[in-house]
Amino acid sequence: MVKMRIRIHEECCIGCRLCEIMCIVKHSRSGKILKAFREEHPRPLPRVRVEEEGYTSFALQCRHCEEAPCIENCMTGAMHREEGVVLCDEEKCVGCLMCVMSCPFGAVQRGSEKKAVSKCDLCGGKGTPPCVEYCPNEALTYE
Repeated sequence: MVKMRIRIHEECCIGCRLCEIMCIVKHSRSGKILKAFREEHPRPLPRVRVEEEGYTSFALQCRHCEEAPCIENCMTGAMHREEGVVLCDEEKCVGCLMCVMSCPFGAVQRGSEKKAVSKCDLCGGKGTPPCVEYCPNEALTYE
């Protein structure tokens, strides 16, 4: 089975952050943009984030590494792999942040109000993730 990944094309990114917005909506309780931003507390964190330096911007999210340091350093086994996708089991996560410290890409972040960390889960692997689908310049592709 060929593992699908999100590819970043920084030369196409304009820093609009639409990928962040669509990620928040996808992981919200309501699935509605206005409700996710105005009514849900805590608001879901984007599992992709845009980094900017001067005129360069790019989306940063989990690369689902073959040899994932976050999995190797997780004390509880919360970070694990399913069908090639690196996931965090929120029930097992104790919030030690070893995965945050060991990710070479800075793609794992502290969760909002839960002890569990937050990272890209490829939106469950069902179709093209919204961050890719709604990117206006194809700075993100799913291949």
